[in-house]
Amino acid sequence: MKAPEQYDPSKQPSKDSMPSPSIQPSAKSPALPAGTPTITQTHKRTAQADKKPFQWQFLSPKYWGIWLLLALVLPLIYLPLRYQFWLGRKLGTLLYKVAGSRRRDTLINLKLAFPEKPEVERELMAKQVFVNQGIGVFETLCAWFRPNVFTRTVSISGLQHLVNAQNEGRPVILLGAHYTMLDLGGMLCTQFFPMDGMYRPQNNALLDWFVYNGRSTILGKQIASRDMRSFVSSIKAKHVIWYSPDQDYGLKQGVMAPFFGVPAATITASRRMAKLGDKTHPPALMALHTYRQTPDNLPRGKRPHYHLTITPELSNYPSNDEVADATQVNEVLEGLIRIDPTQWMWFHRRFKHGPTGRTDIYK
Repeated sequence: MKAPEQYDPSKQPSKDSMPSPSIQPSAKSPALPAGTPTITQTHKRTAQADKKPFQWQFLSPKYWGIWLLLALVLPLIYLPLRYQFWLGRKLGTLLYKVAGSRRRDTLINLKLAFPEKPEVERELMAKQVFVNQGIGVFETLCAWFRPNVFTRTVSISGLQHLVNAQNEGRPVILLGAHYTMLDLGGMLCTQFFPMDGMYRPQNNALLDWFVYNGRSTILGKQIASRDMRSFVSSIKAKHVIWYSPDQDYGLKQGVMAPFFGVPAATITASRRMAKLGDKTHPPALMALHTYRQTPDNLPRGKRPHYHLTITPELSNYPSNDEVADATQVNEVLEGLIRIDPTQWMWFHRRFKHGPTGRTDIYK
């Protein structure tokens, strides 16, 4: 599998001034040919997902801060993408400076995963992680509310692996990862195939309502992580299901397996998923990588471009060895993340559990 060309975050253009509001017509993004189908017109889904109803409790004072933040940010998604990228860079840079614990966790993770790199390079990587996440905020909001700005910005490799499995009458479980573009990756995938998605409900009721309803514009069905009945229903219907097993949920749900050469608590739910459904047509497990190829300093006259990669089906999976299975999943995801490590969310505490419980590496 040939990876897309890697973007080197240390080679960004040095100029970081606000895009001039007086852009000449020739500097605008190339116009799409007349009659070009939009993202929403070519969006594929198995069903129209129901949205969660609004609750009057969302107007209580404890949610006013969230409403204020939404009121400030949402109007900005109607700016040209080049301006949004600029704002995302500034947001990411600010978060890197003020989010001390997240910055520290990111630097610790990068030190564990890339011990061969000099400290100064890891610091540049950490800053770029936050910059990419700042841009990812706008990419995700646009994916929910203004998806047509991404019309004709995506390419894909490995789609034949998914199509071949579907032609065999098999459901497909796409093993994703927490990339900084978040739900834009899902929206771009649905240009080629419909899919359902698994999620963990938010602790904050208003945020859960907002995120769930945003994703309902993308996915045919959203499956709560503990709702196995809905998951089995999607498996029996031969759907494509998007599931990300790349975070640390402890050893009650997983085993220790290497991730970037570091022992990590790795969830084993995917091997249980692979055993569900029709035994003669078992689910096919593949990995999905979503990647922004365009530099974060979007040049004038250029549209962003994104690449999706679907790997071949995991071989001999599931086996009789859950550690070997977890190791295989981690190896596949690690290889994809290495295409551009700064587009993965390193600020999560990926290595917080060891064989005997919680570690103290983040203290």
